[in-house]
Amino acid sequence: MSEIESLKAEVRVLSSKATQAKMDLHDLSEELPIGWERIPEVAAQCHQLYADLAAARLRLAAATPA
Repeated sequence: MSEIESLKAEVRVLSSKATQAKMDLHDLSEELPIGWERIPEVAAQCHQLYADLAAARLRLAAATPA
């Protein structure tokens, strides 16, 4: 597998995980005030996944010929 194909696969996986984290955060918000204690944990996970996704997209853009 080439580097570009590997990066594309990484972006797809991270995109899926980030979308799921977004939905988890959304679901948590709809259940408030139940589970309010989990807000920092769920939000931090969502934030980290989107940061990882942004970094992977930058690596992919840098590796892709113009």
